[in-house]
This record gives sequence, C-alpha cells and structure tokens, in this order.
Amino acid sequence: MRDLRQAITDEALTLHYQPQYDTDGQSLVGYEALLRWMHPTRGNVPPGDFIGVAESSGLIEPLGRWVLRRACCEAAGWPEPLAVSVNLSAAQFRSDDLMATVAAALDESGLTAERLELEITESLLMNNTERVLRTLHALSAMGVRIAMDDFGTGYSSLAYLWRFPFDKVKIDRSFTQGLGTDPKVGLIVRSIVSLAHSMEIRVNAEGVETSAQLGALQRYGCDELQGFLLGRPAPAHTLSHQGAVAAAPGRPVPRPSDLLGLMTQPAPL
Repeated sequence: MRDLRQAITDEALTLHYQPQYDTDGQSLVGYEALLRWMHPTRGNVPPGDFIGVAESSGLIEPLGRWVLRRACCEAAGWPEPLAVSVNLSAAQFRSDDLMATVAAALDESGLTAERLELEITESLLMNNTERVLRTLHALSAMGVRIAMDDFGTGYSSLAYLWRFPFDKVKIDRSFTQGLGTDPKVGLIVRSIVSLAHSMEIRVNAEGVETSAQLGALQRYGCDELQGFLLGRPAPAHTLSHQGAVAAAPGRPVPRPSDLLGLMTQPAPL
C-alpha cells in the first residue's frame, strides 16, 4: 500500500490505450485507457493485484482522479473525434466528488464531454442503485457517454437497460472466445445486439483474437470491436491513430462545470 501511495504521488503509473474499431475492423473510433504500474523492484504489477488494494485502502479516489486527468489530457491531443474510455470502480461512486472530478478533468484538458466514455460494471448497479443511477443521469446530462462493461455476465443486466439510457454495452470477452466452439454463444450474441439496437444502444465486443471471431461479430452486427487481433494496448506517445474516422457518434453539450447542480436532482426511473 505504501508503494502504491508513493507511485500515485510520484505519478509513476502510466496509461496504455487499446484501440477500438468500427464494425469494419479498420476505422478507428477511440481507445480504452488501461492502467499500468511498473514497480522499481517487482516489475510490471497487474491491475488486478493493486486495484483492490486501492479500493480497500482509500487510495482509489486519488488514483481515479489521476487516471481521469491523464486520460483526458492525452486524449485531448488526439485527432477529433477519437474518444477515450475510462473504467470507473464502485468505490468511486461512494465519493461525493465524482461529478466534480469528471468536470475538472474535462475543463482542465479541454476535451469535449462527448469524447469521454465512462465504463461501469453491472455489480456497481446492484449496490446503492438509486444513488448510482442519479450520478449516471447527471454524467449523461453533462454529455459524457456511459457504457456497461462485461455485459451478459450478470443475471440482472437486462433490468438496467430500461432504467438508464446507456450509450453502449460491451459484450464480455467470454462470449467472443466462445464463438465457433458453441453454437448457443452465437445466438446469445445475436440476441444482445438485436436488443441493444432496438433501444438505440451501440454494442462493443471485446477480446477479438481470431479472424473467425471477427467475421462472426461482424455478421451479428456489433458496432465496435477491440482485441489483440486488431491492436494491443500501447503508451500514448506510440499511437499512430491510423484509420481514425472523420466523424463519430456524439451530441452537442454544454460545459461540464455548468451542470454540477444536476447531482441534486432526482433521477428519472
């Protein structure tokens, strides 16, 4: 824990970015920010080994602020309208300053709100649901896009689609890996895509590692694709942005700092 606190203070952490492509597998629409920690003696420490420590020790708030600021700052230098996707933890939603943190990251970097996407997991919605939904509605009103990560792994995923207008669902990589080995997986993926599209929600498929998986996901109508077949995570300074699209989904929005008062308003249910 002491090492992690020092790493946050010294900004010894880094972000790598995995490209996200349109359904053609060639048109770049954005990146997902992935946290990396190169420890001076332990070497590369996987996020799974230190995110839990950060949450239990109270370090997740300064860590989350750092990730948002860095991701927005680096994304602001990318060709428009490439977006950046940042994962939020459940612990961040227990803080009263999440809205202010997001607004500050956008204001300081100059990144427009519609180019920031925040990813949450279903488990977050299962606890303190009304508070989380209120925060999500306020973030959405700010212009930030909201995605549900690991969609399809929880028993109540569908229950939240009508309670909150997600911009995107990300199909869990286990479904992508199951394509071609179990015909029932293809039926599930096709059903998820059809349902999401009927609600005007985009669908991202993670974990694309083979051409066969790519072809199947394209046939099923997935809007976005990411995985090692298409591109591995890399530091910001190495990104070429090859294939960047000229336009991407978004909507005109006011400045985020003008909308912080929305947190006090009840969320539509």
